[in-house]
Amino acid sequence: MCSGRVDLEFVLRAFSNGMDGVFIGGCRLNECNYITHGNYDALGNTYLCKKIMEHIGLYPERLSIEFMSSGDGILLVDVINDFCKKVEKLGPLGKSEGIDENGLKFKLEAVTKLIPYIKLVERERLRVPFKSEEAYNQFFTSDEVNRLFNELIGDKLAISQIMLLLREKSLSTGEISESLGLTPSEVSKYMNSSSRQGFVRYDESRKCYAIA
Repeated sequence: MCSGRVDLEFVLRAFSNGMDGVFIGGCRLNECNYITHGNYDALGNTYLCKKIMEHIGLYPERLSIEFMSSGDGILLVDVINDFCKKVEKLGPLGKSEGIDENGLKFKLEAVTKLIPYIKLVERERLRVPFKSEEAYNQFFTSDEVNRLFNELIGDKLAISQIMLLLREKSLSTGEISESLGLTPSEVSKYMNSSSRQGFVRYDESRKCYAIA
């Protein structure tokens, strides 16, 4: 299977199922067997997923991608062994990052619900103009992409988490703020946006937000 077929959902599902690390192997860049050069798509998805992992408090080193040819069997063994040692050193997923089991499940679910939107954003705003490893590295580590990530994905992740909380029960601004580590002004900003879109409503009598 082409590494370009490795969807963000596959990686998140692996972590949701308790995997402590995910390794993606692909053909050498610029040596793709197909005209699609899907290994560059895999590289872009890996950069993006690492940003998401870091944003929700997971070590991005738990995800790795390497490119090699079918004749690089010994190299593959060495690379996988090194990755396994790195993951073992990092420790159990979530626990090592100070996130309990329920908190980890909650964060991963919030991201998973956004996958269709994230794919759209990646296609429309986060595509690298040139296919080279250096270009991808420069693009995804640039200040502009960091700004776009926070604006287009970071805020949506916060809203996704808030919506999951509100599906359990109505909450005040302070309760949401305390649960997610957001400032009250950030919560108000996200709730105003969600209210305008008809997703939530504010209960004046109880001074709390609820699903509309």
